[in-house]
Amino acid sequence: MLVMERYEKIVQLVNERGSIRVSELSELCSVTEETIRRDLDRLEQAGRLKRSHGGAVSVKEQQTEVPHTEREIAYIEEKKRIAAEAVQHIGPRERIILDASTTAWYMASILPDIPLTVLTNSIQVAIALSTKERVEVISTGGTLAPRSLSYVGPLAERSLESYHVDKAFISCKGIHLERGISETNEQQAIIKSRMIGMAEQVFLLADHSKFGLKTFAHVADLSKVHTIITDDQIDEAFYKSLRELNVHVQIASK
Repeated sequence: MLVMERYEKIVQLVNERGSIRVSELSELCSVTEETIRRDLDRLEQAGRLKRSHGGAVSVKEQQTEVPHTEREIAYIEEKKRIAAEAVQHIGPRERIILDASTTAWYMASILPDIPLTVLTNSIQVAIALSTKERVEVISTGGTLAPRSLSYVGPLAERSLESYHVDKAFISCKGIHLERGISETNEQQAIIKSRMIGMAEQVFLLADHSKFGLKTFAHVADLSKVHTIITDDQIDEAFYKSLRELNVHVQIASK
């Protein structure tokens, strides 16, 4: 493969996936990781992508939500393992909050039918829990965001002010050591910030593709998170940095 052909392939892969790791590009392009890093530096200088910790991010990323149907098929197995691990942290009679992420939806689907109160702004989560007779479901209401099938806006925000929960389980679009947790959409960022503020414990559910990314709207600092649950593909250097910041990281088992 010629150098220019490799550049085009890298840009295409980054734009298709939104973000991609150096190790993946190295394998897909059949060159060393050091070569990929040099390629990414040149492509960033040309304005065709942005470097991130351990990879690259598309410059075409929009400040809009990814449709729920698209999020369902991205890193499915990783999200299911993270969801299964997160459910282990839920006990009878607890009050929890689940956001409108795909991973929270997977959690709702496998949650045992035990006495529990679940607050959510997600239509999909509420539907998944509707068959569980012992689980009380409270919806925030608000303005429907059709791409994520979630409720946002002032009404949803005011609804959250009325509650306090034991545990919050949320996801995000980006996790950065300095920037903290971020979202591509300001309304979702505000909702998730409120969710974090109303919980005794905060569990951040994030597959490895989220690490090192800085997206549009700030949600919270990493100091607000008690436990990050992720998959075993997390970048080792980033993992060590999180531990140095005293952020507990739990790897979901296969």
